[in-house]
Amino acid sequence: MVFDLDGTLADTSADLIAAANYCFQGLGHGDVLDPVADALTAFHGGRAMLALGYARVDPEGAEAGVPEQYPVLLEAYGREIDRHTRLYDGAMDAVEALRGRGFAVSICTNKPEGLAESLLSRLGVRDAFDALIGADTLPTRKPDVAPYHAAVTQAGGEVERSILIGDTVTDRDTARAAGVPIVLVGFGPTGEAVSALEPDALLAHYRDLPDLAEALLP
Repeated sequence: MVFDLDGTLADTSADLIAAANYCFQGLGHGDVLDPVADALTAFHGGRAMLALGYARVDPEGAEAGVPEQYPVLLEAYGREIDRHTRLYDGAMDAVEALRGRGFAVSICTNKPEGLAESLLSRLGVRDAFDALIGADTLPTRKPDVAPYHAAVTQAGGEVERSILIGDTVTDRDTARAAGVPIVLVGFGPTGEAVSALEPDALLAHYRDLPDLAEALLP
């Protein structure tokens, strides 16, 4: 079982938005992004948040500003990575139940590996996962299949007997490229509208995941 992290295992949006706003505060613009209204953009990464903010305050400066501010954002985010972040209800109960049924579990995220390691450690759940592959662990990132393959094999699994749990079109495309089932969560910022991506299953609550996993991999 391979999990995405942001928007799938944990709602990280408020801390991500706060890091982006730190950049704009330093530029004299104040809080440009909203932690609720802009939550979906947060799950598309730091550059997407900066681009959205610049589109509101300085569209002509975005081309130079985004790469310039991105390291500032990462540093700010790393300092306050778990201030508001929470694991989704039932997530770790599901992980433990899966492990009890003989599944290996790992993470494949487009968050930089060091930040992902830090977040999971601060949340006290890193040891529950057999492997973690981040955006910079390999030369490529999702939706390329190499990170997904690594997340499976480093956990001791076989790609053809694996499932990806995610929340975005990137996760859907990764699973399709790997030829494995994709389960998308229906409790992220997109809600059940994520069903438009035509996943193999839509997860309404983590309590349903262990039985769903066994149904998808009989």
